[in-house]
Amino acid sequence: MTDTSRILVVDDDPTVAEVVAGYLTRAGHHVDRAADGPQGLALARTARPDLLVLDLMLPGMDGLEVLHRLRATEGGAGLPVVMLTAKGDEADRILGLELGADDYVTKPFSPRELVLRVQSVLRRSRAGAAAAPVDGPGGGRLASGDITLDARARRAHRGERELSLTMREFDLLAFLLQHPGTVFSRQDLMQQVWGWDFGDLSTVTVHVRRLREKIEDDPAAPRLISTVWGVGYRYDPAGLGDGRA
Repeated sequence: MTDTSRILVVDDDPTVAEVVAGYLTRAGHHVDRAADGPQGLALARTARPDLLVLDLMLPGMDGLEVLHRLRATEGGAGLPVVMLTAKGDEADRILGLELGADDYVTKPFSPRELVLRVQSVLRRSRAGAAAAPVDGPGGGRLASGDITLDARARRAHRGERELSLTMREFDLLAFLLQHPGTVFSRQDLMQQVWGWDFGDLSTVTVHVRRLREKIEDDPAAPRLISTVWGVGYRYDPAGLGDGRA
């Protein structure tokens, strides 16, 4: 990264926090630290970081509650978040993704891997329209039915209602709007939207489910984002999907 980003690291293990902060600082970022949930939430609201590295196991208030409260505030709805989770905590990891985390790294982890994940999330959050090639006659705008998306402003609406989307949800919606009627496997979406060649495919599943909750009339019977059994997902601009989740 050529531009310095402000990163907040929330972890109660001083050794982990020091190592993570050291690697991120050497990568050119400014790092703030918090040792518990309440302090982390307060700093996330006041220090205005560009990204939050959040451990899920925290004293005072666990990371899931911090994430839940953060996503419920206007200023924290779009803040990129990378979770730190224990290797066996799959249920918490899935819940974290459902609450709107953008990525995760499992402990024990390589600090270099964490820096790469952080920088990947930062690139996508800053790229705006460049994160998904939607430029054209519409100047970075996409429309499908009553769904409109402005890639430059990173804003999406359904009718008059603005959609509260995380960075990954926005990128996923932009990609699907660009490719109506095309079926993509979860691996395809992980590569095209996340930029990962490997990873937990449940990440894609969770984000599709979250996006359905925000754009579908009935998320349990989706008409816009259809499941093509045994293959993946398809965006149907006319809402003509088979309705199966």
